[in-house]
Amino acid sequence: MNNNPASLKGKLLILIVDDNMCFVERMIGLLEEVKNIGYINVASDYDEAIRLLLSEPHDLVLLDINLPGKNGIELLKRIKSAPGTTKVMMMTNHAEEYYRVLCRELGADYFLDKSNDFAKVPGIVSHVGGGADTIVTSNNFM
Repeated sequence: MNNNPASLKGKLLILIVDDNMCFVERMIGLLEEVKNIGYINVASDYDEAIRLLLSEPHDLVLLDINLPGKNGIELLKRIKSAPGTTKVMMMTNHAEEYYRVLCRELGADYFLDKSNDFAKVPGIVSHVGGGADTIVTSNNFM
């Protein structure tokens, strides 16, 4: 992705937080086709994610629940308690109703099952960035 500051104006800064590098690489490949992305950062754990989030505001965080050390639920709480408008898309293999409800209550904007909802990510990301031609259902917790 292009990281020239002048070319990033109006484009999304995304953070993927997941310790499964195969998933991260697959997600980056999928997101490379989305036109409104300026840059994608990657963190494999809570501490690294916090460092990146404190270094510059991100527009969207794709967040796994299972992380080494503190989990994604703790990171979701931290992101949503901070000032700003960062959107959070939970991407997990723990798609049980318990986690859907918990993440919704904690402020997650989207909740997707890694196994079944992977193809929905580009449309949602385009929508978050103001893509006018994208249709996203009113139920963000797909």
